[in-house]
Amino acid sequence: MATAPDVVLIDAGGTNIGSVRYALERLGVDAAMSDDPARIRAASHVILPGVGAAAPGMARLRASGLDAVIRDLTQPVLGVCLGMQLLFEHSEEGDTPCLGVVRGQVRHFPRAGGLRVPHMGWNALVAERDDPLLYGLESTDAHAYFVHSYAAPLGPDTLARSDHGMAFSAVVRRGNFCGMQFHPERSAAVGARLLGNFLALDPAA
Repeated sequence: MATAPDVVLIDAGGTNIGSVRYALERLGVDAAMSDDPARIRAASHVILPGVGAAAPGMARLRASGLDAVIRDLTQPVLGVCLGMQLLFEHSEEGDTPCLGVVRGQVRHFPRAGGLRVPHMGWNALVAERDDPLLYGLESTDAHAYFVHSYAAPLGPDTLARSDHGMAFSAVVRRGNFCGMQFHPERSAAVGARLLGNFLALDPAA
């Protein structure tokens, strides 16, 4: 019998941490919430949820020293929503230097053409390349639930894109660092599949 993953949710003040934890419970995983560096380092999988703005999000991580902890992690790490944006090098939101473990700059959606911002609601996911994180979604009409005003353009670490006035990164991966711009915990079967795929990533890979 396979050993259940030891998942830690980084408690950095994200308001969606409870809903992410509940989504994991539906997958049979009782995730711990922690801001303790030793506990985070010992986990098999780490999730950085987040709702809010980049500057205060990074300020919380720096104040607790978790920014350095996250950068040094070697097990699978998943950033969700703001948590994904914080994995990048920089965000236009508050002119914020971020963790820099994924290449690219997070930018505000275009402010022209009557585009509705924030981007809110269901939108299609389009795979850019194969990856175990997308297993089972390659040939499906996959949609996920988004709420955000800032997004990462397509880049070398993009696994799947979505479109809202521009193409942007919906799922990214660079080594052990993964990100989902949407809310998998609110994305029904597609979100559950993607969370399950993350939990299936080998911590020793």
